[in-house]
Amino acid sequence: MQGFAWGTSAVSVAFAFIAWGQSFAWDFSFLSLYMLFPLFGLVAFSLMWSHYVTAALRQYYKLGKEVTKSYFEATSALVLAAILLHPGLLGYQLWRDGMGLPPASELNYLPNSKDFYILIAMLSLFIFLGYELRRWFEERSWWKYLQYASDIAIILIYIHGVNVGTRLQQGWFRAVWAFYGLTLAASLTYIYLNKRQDTPTS
Repeated sequence: MQGFAWGTSAVSVAFAFIAWGQSFAWDFSFLSLYMLFPLFGLVAFSLMWSHYVTAALRQYYKLGKEVTKSYFEATSALVLAAILLHPGLLGYQLWRDGMGLPPASELNYLPNSKDFYILIAMLSLFIFLGYELRRWFEERSWWKYLQYASDIAIILIYIHGVNVGTRLQQGWFRAVWAFYGLTLAASLTYIYLNKRQDTPTS
């Protein structure tokens, strides 16, 4: 299972990097933060997608959490860094260019028709940051609701990516993204059905 988890993460991150590089024909001569920040969004989602697929397969094979503990700990740190850098680099560059501070600057970065997709990404960011508190609050009875919220947040991030991600408009990566969406939905469905079966009173 560790091999599968690391393998899917490596491949999905490689796909993200290739799609990102191809979007400007691998010409780094004019590299800017505007060109760089999308890469971290792609990497963050790719790793989180791998988390969900791995979790679903772990449940399917009835394996304990300790089997993938080191994988989740290492890649969760990378996800946190990526989800902070993605909006952080954009916000910093917009501020340097005199467009003010987030959230206004980031809402003004794209047409008004995209505001909803920016706002759901901001909401998802706060949910994911809240989830980072799990080491202190995971045993509390209310923690499950933050888990539910994080599951909704990953769906919102997928919607955000589809609607504002220019790198997702490339033919081959658009197909990959569709595959991510289908397998993410299947993984979430299995995880929740499995929980209900394990808890007769739920």
